[in-house]
Amino acid sequence: MNSLLKHQVSKYLSNKNVSNEDLVAFIDAVNRSYENFDDQYLMQQRAMSISSEELSEANTRLRQETLIQSNLIDKLNNVIETLKFHGLPGEEKRDTLNLDGLKLAEFIDKQTKDIIDMNEQREKLLNTLEVQNQELSDYAYLVSHDLKSPLRSIDALTTWLNQEIEESESETGNKSENLKLIRANVEKMDNLISGILNYSTINKNKSQICDLSINTILNEVLLSFSIPDHVTVNVSKNLPIINGDKFRLKQLFENLIDNAIKYIDKEKGIIDIGFTEQSGYWQFYIKDNGKGIEAPYFEKVFKPFQKLENNHNATGIGLSICKKIVSAYDGKIWLESQLGKGSIFYFTLKK
Repeated sequence: MNSLLKHQVSKYLSNKNVSNEDLVAFIDAVNRSYENFDDQYLMQQRAMSISSEELSEANTRLRQETLIQSNLIDKLNNVIETLKFHGLPGEEKRDTLNLDGLKLAEFIDKQTKDIIDMNEQREKLLNTLEVQNQELSDYAYLVSHDLKSPLRSIDALTTWLNQEIEESESETGNKSENLKLIRANVEKMDNLISGILNYSTINKNKSQICDLSINTILNEVLLSFSIPDHVTVNVSKNLPIINGDKFRLKQLFENLIDNAIKYIDKEKGIIDIGFTEQSGYWQFYIKDNGKGIEAPYFEKVFKPFQKLENNHNATGIGLSICKKIVSAYDGKIWLESQLGKGSIFYFTLKK
């Protein structure tokens, strides 16, 4: 008998009454109901325990998913910082910007469009690269043509020399003159190859950068030149100190001075070298009283292998080297000129 029912029976019923058969049957039925209640109670307890575990697991999963979503939003906000995102309504500062799902979607949509635009720009760059490759191909053709020209001359001259020797061993003919022409063509080819090499390596060779006196550089340059007796070179005193590559700066002045000497056609040639100080940079000039250049050719002379006249001593690459060197220093180079009066070449170098 259930302990609780047994206690109640002993408290309120006598032993005599308990012995009554009908009462015993009733008490037995009540006892079974107690047992059924206990069983059902235990089942409910177990069910509640199982439900609590499931709820706990579901809650744990929900927290994990919430953490994942939070991390995702943080990563997206980091992406926004990386992409320097700005421009949302209200012009919020990026360090206090808190994007919800909608704004993130809008941002991603905007960035997708930006990526499409960048791909279009990439296609344009590829097209530009294709054009440049074609220009490089044309450049190679010009180089090969100019390199082969002195070789053809050498071949012809040596053929003539051989014929002269075969015709007469006693007669000198024009052998000496032909040999001079051969040497001149060989020198021209050597200068041309050196010019091409210098032009192609201006932005590639890494040299020591230091403070350089332009007066010292010009003194070295002028000592290396064979300046004609009828040409006078005037150099301004106290030229500035430039932070740069000594070899390249010497190349720059050598080519500009050499160009000025070649095209002086006066009985008394004058070359003036000076500078003016500008805000943030030095502006140098090299002035001559030579033949001068027509205005339509002011830009053309700075392109490789472009010569205004058929000068045997000119390679057509000196001024293009000058432009490339100046551009490497973020400067500019240009000229002013009048036919018959001379030219002034200007270029700028940063302080």
